[in-house]
Amino acid sequence: MAASTNGNVNTGQSEETAKKSSKKDINSKVELVIKNRKHANDVFDILEYLQADKEKDVTCAVNACNKLFCTLLERGDLFVGRLPNEEELLTGNRSAEEKYSMFMRHRYNSSRDLLLDLIGHESYQVKESALCTLMKFVSVEGKFPLLAVDWEEHYNFPRELLKAVVDRLLSEKEDMSLLISRFQEFLEMEDVRYYVMSSVSDSVGRVMERARGAVQPIYQNNVFTLISNINMPSQESELTNFLVKQAAKHEDWKAAKLKEHKRVFERMWLCFLKYKLPSNMYKKVLVILHESILPHMSKPTLMIDFLTAAYDVGGAISLLALNGLFVLIHEHNLDYPDFYKKLYSLLEPSVFHVKYRARFFHLANLFLSSSHLPVYLVAAFAKRLSRLALTAPPAALLMLLPFICNLIRRHPACRVLIHRPSAADEPCNDPYLMEEDDPAHCHALESSLWELQTLQKHFHPDVAKAAMVINNPLSEQEDDISELLELSTYELFERGLQHSEKQAVPLEFEVATQLLQGSGGVLGAHFSLE
Repeated sequence: MAASTNGNVNTGQSEETAKKSSKKDINSKVELVIKNRKHANDVFDILEYLQADKEKDVTCAVNACNKLFCTLLERGDLFVGRLPNEEELLTGNRSAEEKYSMFMRHRYNSSRDLLLDLIGHESYQVKESALCTLMKFVSVEGKFPLLAVDWEEHYNFPRELLKAVVDRLLSEKEDMSLLISRFQEFLEMEDVRYYVMSSVSDSVGRVMERARGAVQPIYQNNVFTLISNINMPSQESELTNFLVKQAAKHEDWKAAKLKEHKRVFERMWLCFLKYKLPSNMYKKVLVILHESILPHMSKPTLMIDFLTAAYDVGGAISLLALNGLFVLIHEHNLDYPDFYKKLYSLLEPSVFHVKYRARFFHLANLFLSSSHLPVYLVAAFAKRLSRLALTAPPAALLMLLPFICNLIRRHPACRVLIHRPSAADEPCNDPYLMEEDDPAHCHALESSLWELQTLQKHFHPDVAKAAMVINNPLSEQEDDISELLELSTYELFERGLQHSEKQAVPLEFEVATQLLQGSGGVLGAHFSLE
């Protein structure tokens, strides 16, 4: 046992020694290459470590490349301009200085390719190191460009390198959400954000066309994770944080203009949303659409096709699409002829049980607040909601009953629904057609809200009390339902437990008085026998 223990210790020590020696070897080669051009060939050994099997060696090599090539870029040791093939270096009549700069430029290009491949490494630490090093290269290349810049037409931002990084982040085979969240700090820089959005548009168009529009769940999820993390500025004065400062004509640079940011932002989202999405992604997009997407678009009305398609899907997706449609209708004068017909069709039993119930009824209340709506339409909504109330949970009913009463308050012509003289005589002969999808043909105005009278005998006392409001003339003042929209069953239960009874609760109908009295009682009969 002792021998085996010593063997394990020695093995562990040898592995630790190997790690230290490999790190020392990499760092020493970096120093040699930086200090003396005679050691230029040692760069091959550093690049070889990028392809090592051990994670520690790879991470150390990534950091070494960061130090080495950033130093060479800053010193101007890399060739600037169109890079000749390496075969041409041997045949061309060039100075030793030129040959060295071209040689190191080729090694730099090789390191970039290897680092891009490492973004797909199995180790997150390696991925992160490679990503940060590549973004460091983007920054240094921006300050010391490797391409001859014509200031009349171009700006010195390494767009191609950043585009290659974005392409690796938008993997078609691997979920990159964790690494994308790490990349988010770079998206806070105006120029990086601008060129990333442009790169995403190109990537989506290329990948989805190759897939012929078929759903690509992993890829599309990576795209959504990236673009949903983009925080757009709201004013041009906020565009101050740049990774690369332009020495001249900075004010004419597209990345420094809010208008151009909005243009590429709009193009990116429209390009992403024009293809079929995974079913669970529609909800994710619609949840953030009205706050994070529409306000930053140059022409928000371009989203109408996506929103109307989502509105026609049904269920929770249709409920969420209401937010975006509300913005377009009220702020951008969108004309949607069948809007209320579709809203009416969304009223079904499941609407009381979905996650977005509060949001739906908040928007429905806004849409039905106009006094210019036809009476038959408001009557149809009031009647349909009353019918659904018969099977709704108590928490929903406490919001729904004031909602219905508010509809009647806004449109006095609908009061006939609660004061129809013949309603009591013909309770079973209801002309209302629940199955009719068109509110214009459901005969709601010919009916009555007998359902509300039925709810006056509901098992929950609060519901019964709320339903009794119709027994008296409705006040002009509308009920505030904002606090009731998110009322849950748990809160309703807690409210019942906190209710204090002011009066004593009777335990029996008649209080016993003769039990212990001598005359005529049980004890009195017992004594008389003795």
